[in-house]
Order: sequence, then structure tokens, then C-alpha cells
Amino acid sequence: MPVFEKGPVQIFYEEAGAGFPLLLLPGGGLNSTISFFTGSAPFNAIEELEGEFRCITADLRNANGGKSSGPVEVDRPWDAYADDQLGLMDHLKIDKFLVMGFCIGGPFIWNLLRRAPDRIVAAVLAQPSGFRPETPDLFYQNNIKGWGPPLCARRPDVTMTMVDAFLSRMYRANADFVFTVTRDFVRACRTPVLVLPDDVPAHPFAVAMESALLAPNSQVSLYPWKETKDTIPLAVRHVRMFLQAHRPQSAR
Repeated sequence: MPVFEKGPVQIFYEEAGAGFPLLLLPGGGLNSTISFFTGSAPFNAIEELEGEFRCITADLRNANGGKSSGPVEVDRPWDAYADDQLGLMDHLKIDKFLVMGFCIGGPFIWNLLRRAPDRIVAAVLAQPSGFRPETPDLFYQNNIKGWGPPLCARRPDVTMTMVDAFLSRMYRANADFVFTVTRDFVRACRTPVLVLPDDVPAHPFAVAMESALLAPNSQVSLYPWKETKDTIPLAVRHVRMFLQAHRPQSAR
């Protein structure tokens, strides 16, 4: 795996295929790694899309089981991850790109659209994470147990006090909707988006649909789409056609 380094941050990434750049954000929460695509993903987006796009993906900073590492930026967790994602594209000398994200990739994408609206041509949000009022502390609790302790065990510079502050800022400070942006932002966002809803505790159907209804240039896939071997290929076809349609003319 090649590595992108910026100061104390090291991001291990992979590329596959050729064509217009497509940034793929794996699911798995704060333990998001490239192995998601060959493990728990509903389909292998790299394998499905590398024939037409230059697919770029990376291990998330400080994910357990991954190789990427960097400081735990307590005051700006979402933006620290956006720095890594945009920094990787800068490192590869890529200006404009498509993006597709699973799970935590949903909030990441909205933050990227806030940070770099002119660079992202179109976005696909698959089974996006969001705030569920019935379980308001779900993400904090999942990560204080499943992400923080293993990270502290291998990183003596990281303490559970830091982990608590990081997760509180990430998931409790703006505990609403998609965590990273407001409904007003989504309502004003002109970037084309395709939403593939899910409905499990971490991926609330209501939030996925609300974001799709608010975004002025949105599409929604069939639902449910992950349950059978027959419906997944239909969703993949929709993703491919959406990305093809929004790829710049010069890149077709």
C-alpha cells in the first residue's frame, strides 16, 4: 500500500482502475479500512467500478485493523478526517472527483461537500449513518467500547480521556440529522447525490430519506436493496449509471 504523509499523519491508500477519479470511503465507523470492500460491504465497490473509474480508497486515520495513523484531534474530529481525504486527493494531484461512501461515509461526504463543494462532481451515499432519536448515544457508546480501548492499547500517547472528548465532540456536540451539516446546508446543496437507504440502528432510514428529500439534485435507489442477490445488482447498476451520467464530458 502506498502512503500519503502530511506532518504526523500517515494515510495508507490503494488505487485501482483508470478513468475519472472516484474516492471510495469504506464503512465500519471509526474502524473503517479498505478491507471493508472485501468483507462486510454489501458489494465490492472497487471491483464493480474499477473498469470505468480511477478508484481511490484508504484506511481511516487511527482505525483499529488499519495502517493509517495520526493525532487524535479532539477539537475537530470530522474536519481532521476531511483533511486526510482532501489531502490524499491533493497528494494525487486530483482536483475534481466523484465520491461514494458507505456508513460513516455519509456524514464524511456531507462534510466534504461543505469543505470543498467545487471539487466534488457528484456523490453516492450508501447505507449512510445518521442520528436516531430513539438511540441518541449509539455512536458514542459503540466507539467508546470498540474503538477507544484498542487504540489506547497500541498508542501510549492516546488516553481514554482524549477518546471521550473526541467522541463527545464528534457525536454529542451536534447530535442531530447527519452530524456534520445542517438541514439548511443540504437544502442549499446543488451537487447531485444518490442515496441508497438502509434501516438498521446506525443507518436510519428516516435520515437517509430526509436528506434525499431536502437535497435539490438527489436520487434514491430502490429499497430495500441489500436483502437479496437479485436486488443488489440493481442498486449497483443505479450507482454505475449515476456516476457515468455525472462524469464530466471530457472524461467520457
